Amino acid sequence: QVQLVESGGGLVQAGGSLRLSCAASGRTLSWYNMGWFRQAPGKERELVATIKGGTTTYYADSVKGRFTISRDNAKNTVYLQMSYLKPEDTAVYYCAAGSAFQPGRTIDDYRFWGQGTQVTVSS
Repeated sequence: QVQLVESGGGLVQAGGSLRLSCAASGRTLSWYNMGWFRQAPGKERELVATIKGGTTTYYADSVKGRFTISRDNAKNTVYLQMSYLKPEDTAVYYCAAGSAFQPGRTIDDYRFWGQGTQVTVSS
């Protein structure tokens, strides 16, 4: 089992930055694909970014160039650096861990989920 706890959410003005953290316990994150997802009110949960191994990353078009996913295996933590935030980035952000044997591009590829952290971007 992997337990994931997100932190770092909050209220920020448009154009600002936030860094989300996802701390894991139970197993080392280096064994897993890691992903960040988000869900806005009334919308489906969507993929934001993923990281496979140490360096292979993927970003949704809506955040490409603004968000950066990274992992620190020594700290068993995954990060999402968010810059140039827009009001449409407002959502609950979830961290997830999934098998390294899966592509890691869909919700179904992820087995373990955090409780989420709220990000609100004001205009």
